[in-house]
Amino acid sequence: MKIRHLFTLALLGGLAVGRIASAAGDPAAGKLKAFTCLGCHGIPGYSNAYPEYRVPKVGGQHAQYIVSALHEYKAGKRSHATMRAQASSLSDQDMEDIAAFFESQGR
Repeated sequence: MKIRHLFTLALLGGLAVGRIASAAGDPAAGKLKAFTCLGCHGIPGYSNAYPEYRVPKVGGQHAQYIVSALHEYKAGKRSHATMRAQASSLSDQDMEDIAAFFESQGR
């Protein structure tokens, strides 16, 4: 009886992990969705003209950090007008995909 319970728990645990993994972004889809992002974040050493602001490198950054930042820009918790405008049209899946693409750039 204990073995059956352990097997059931292992199976359910595996299903839960599978759901978590499927919620992650798709780097190939993210590459297409990140086209606009690359206009600033894809140029090494790039700075905005006004106000003077060094654009951070996001290639290789942890995906969850990028997703969190995009959610904060969308919610107005981070104050960069261009990033807020860009993030405002992104769905949660778009953010996951873009983040997966940029994270893959560090590998």
